[in-house]
Amino acid sequence: MSEIAKTPQPPYYAVIFTSERTEGDQGYADMANRMVELAEQQPGFLGIESARDNVGITVSYWQSLEAIKDWKQQSEHQAAQSSGKELWYSNYRIRISKVEREYGI
Repeated sequence: MSEIAKTPQPPYYAVIFTSERTEGDQGYADMANRMVELAEQQPGFLGIESARDNVGITVSYWQSLEAIKDWKQQSEHQAAQSSGKELWYSNYRIRISKVEREYGI
């Protein structure tokens, strides 16, 4: 996750996960890596970008709202979501957006 995702021409969707962490790792790093591996296997997954300082921001890109729904309901991802609420996050927000335009160098 150390590079800018190579996404297709829009339109596509972005899931923006903004979070504040609790103290300590408590298995977070391993689970975060596993979630990236698992997301990469999901139909409709296009890429991911992540950065963390005091606030973490992870953006995953998807072909459709249906692909996002399927990812949210994936059983291992649901277990990670539960652990996140109990152990890893003091605050978070999830935002879903449709990407209409993209440009860069």
